[in-house]
Amino acid sequence: MTAAEVGIAVEWAATEGWNPGLEDAPCFMAEDPEGFWMAFVDGQPAASISVVNYGPGFGFLGFYICRPELRGRGIGYRLWQAGMAHHGDRVIGLDGVPDQQDNYRKSGFVLAYRNIRYTGTVSVEAPQDPRLVRIGPELVDAVIAYDRPFFPAPRDKFMTCWLGGETRTGWALVEDGRVTGYGVIRSCREGAKIGPLFADDARRADLLFRRLAASAPGGAPGGAPGGAPAGPIVLDPPEPNPEAVALARRYGLEPGFETARMYRGPAPQLPLDRLFGVTTFELG
Repeated sequence: MTAAEVGIAVEWAATEGWNPGLEDAPCFMAEDPEGFWMAFVDGQPAASISVVNYGPGFGFLGFYICRPELRGRGIGYRLWQAGMAHHGDRVIGLDGVPDQQDNYRKSGFVLAYRNIRYTGTVSVEAPQDPRLVRIGPELVDAVIAYDRPFFPAPRDKFMTCWLGGETRTGWALVEDGRVTGYGVIRSCREGAKIGPLFADDARRADLLFRRLAASAPGGAPGGAPGGAPAGPIVLDPPEPNPEAVALARRYGLEPGFETARMYRGPAPQLPLDRLFGVTTFELG
């Protein structure tokens, strides 16, 4: 895909109810510009898939969408085959809707755990804690280093993009010169999503969540107490982390849909007890 065609796929994702971020596409393409594929019928876009490779050992699959009126004709499956060829023999992850699990199993994917989307209106005051530091250029390298254990492969290009931008705000906890947690909130078609949210423990994750929620549009981006955001807050915790689920419920977020985190190949051993919010369902 060209950048414009990735924009088409993002629009399809919005139509499917995935509520993408306003500036997701450039960061999605940053890691693997060749990882976005599109099928055409009579010269018109028909189906999309992203097959982003993070180096030689790991990849992640997303944006697997076919236009509704063209489904059932095998177009999507042919595109799937092309995408899998791009992945090669890497371990591959995906976040798929549960009713497609059987189809993914046929391609060698195995369920690892579920991610649950929690959504709701959050009204909190911005915590005044000197350990909270807004992520700027001087902190990017330290945050990327902290991020490494939470993802199966280095993703420096994606992270460098994800930690900046006009519609994303990142906050880190810095203690004695060491990052002990961080999170990013981004404006979406509706409300805002927090992702990722990684921290050394639940107490730190709660502090970061409140700082991020207060940074949402309509909240308190400057740090002063403010009103509720101008839309819902979304958090996608992994179900195996009960503290993450408890955090979402503590602030009134309600479960909506779920995804099946599946892998083809050995499932990476991630520190799920410190993973309180998935970065994105599209890129892992």
